[in-house]
Amino acid sequence: MLHPSYSELINVANSDVDPGEAPVVQSRYSIVIASAKRARQIIDGEIPEVKADGKKPLSIAVEELFEQKVRITNDDPNNEA
Repeated sequence: MLHPSYSELINVANSDVDPGEAPVVQSRYSIVIASAKRARQIIDGEIPEVKADGKKPLSIAVEELFEQKVRITNDDPNNEA
């Protein structure tokens, strides 16, 4: 079992969204893409924001998202939200 779960990660990622605004993360796909992107950054040499302790880059990325050390932002310039 994956911990934290997708639903927990989605709730954490959307925790700062004001009522009435579109959520930053709307699907599991968004969480997977954000985690993979952050894992690639760590592989390429970025310093992890949490203790690595021999963990794989993807595990570090998921933990960073869950602990809100990194944020998922909407980089789509065509999105008006």
